[in-house]
Amino acid sequence: MGSLFGNGDVRGIANTELTPDLAFKLGKATGYVLGKTKDKPVFLIGKDTRLSGDMLEDALSAGFMSTGANVIKVGVLPTPAIAYLVKAYGADAGVIVSASHNSFEYNGIKFYNSEGFKMDDSFEDEVETIMLRNIHMDAHVSGERIGRCLDADDEAEDKYAAYLESTIDTDISGLKLVVDCANGSAYKVAEKVFKDLGADVTLIGNQPDGLNINAKCGSTHPDLIQKEVVARGAFMGFAYDGDADRLIACDEKGNLIDGDKLMCICARMLKEREELPENKVVSTVMSNIGFHKFMKQEGINIEITDVGDRYVLDKMLEEGAVFGGEQSGHIIFLNHATTGDGILSSLQLLQAVLSSGKTASEASEEIAIYPQVLKNARVKIENKSKYAKDADINEAVRELCEELGEDGRVLIRPSSTEPLVRVMIEGQDIQDITAKAQKLARLITKHFS
Repeated sequence: MGSLFGNGDVRGIANTELTPDLAFKLGKATGYVLGKTKDKPVFLIGKDTRLSGDMLEDALSAGFMSTGANVIKVGVLPTPAIAYLVKAYGADAGVIVSASHNSFEYNGIKFYNSEGFKMDDSFEDEVETIMLRNIHMDAHVSGERIGRCLDADDEAEDKYAAYLESTIDTDISGLKLVVDCANGSAYKVAEKVFKDLGADVTLIGNQPDGLNINAKCGSTHPDLIQKEVVARGAFMGFAYDGDADRLIACDEKGNLIDGDKLMCICARMLKEREELPENKVVSTVMSNIGFHKFMKQEGINIEITDVGDRYVLDKMLEEGAVFGGEQSGHIIFLNHATTGDGILSSLQLLQAVLSSGKTASEASEEIAIYPQVLKNARVKIENKSKYAKDADINEAVRELCEELGEDGRVLIRPSSTEPLVRVMIEGQDIQDITAKAQKLARLITKHFS
């Protein structure tokens, strides 16, 4: 991977870094690459509620059509909707214009293949090489070969909603729920899904104006659902991010249920239903020690991968796992979806809690999440990975691990984007592990700044 695609997408401040010109060239390059193996490929495009979405969608579309590709615009829908609808419409690729949890001035462009999975690195590498090296493409067509916008039949939202509703076989009619859509792409379809299923749903963060996506709402500000759930005496609350591919929930007492707890609750349900092959789940290095202890207690095996939903999915496919996710709330139910889906995760969590016969708080409180402290060590960028071979650092880590024993954990990892080494420590005493993390971070900075 080069410098254009980040964690599977092209992202930046709209009209400054991610410009219409860049979007047009990206559309042209991807249209050209896909067009080498497919005559008149079809791109299905969705977007979130950002002000810049229309601008970038149109620029992308022009780039696609200039190579002879056709375009289907399905409007404002969550990122996982595009991963699903690309198959439903028989498109050759899906594209979402969204910057996920970032504030409105940012935007991004992410691609999916015809099966709803993120494009292979080889595809992104070829597109990136063309664009960064300004390689000439004999890609412009004329006359009847120019692409066009095809009719999306105005049923995209209904198709996606019906699919989501089909993934739950538990009655949730009458349940009081609170849903925060982050003024993002789920603001219509989430309401439709929960109302179709008979829930008594209260929506917040459902009045997007192009500027307020993720603004003190959604999964990065779950305090809104916590307060609203308690005030309304609701069964549970759900908060999504701007493109609705992640979920942070809360129980009826207003206590948060993060990705680790969500995975524990749902993994137990899947095991009981005999829908968890080899009793295996995939999580990242950031999952809490409490997560690991609960899974061990339940007889569930854990495969560990690096941070990032694309790494989780890769490991799931490699290991034949059907369930995996991140502490941040990106959860993948591979029997239902090819990517993280906040609404889908909400339905599965509801199903797991209801089938347990417990309240959400009772189910959640069975998982003891340990305090976790993260400190940054600022280093020279060329030194980000040298800590692993440093004798003093290794000795300090060894001593910390001995002190913490089975009730603690030390994790050091370099930042992928900044001149930082991140030090994470878990343990039972928040003050103690904070002091330990600060001390270790200072040691790393001293050696490598």
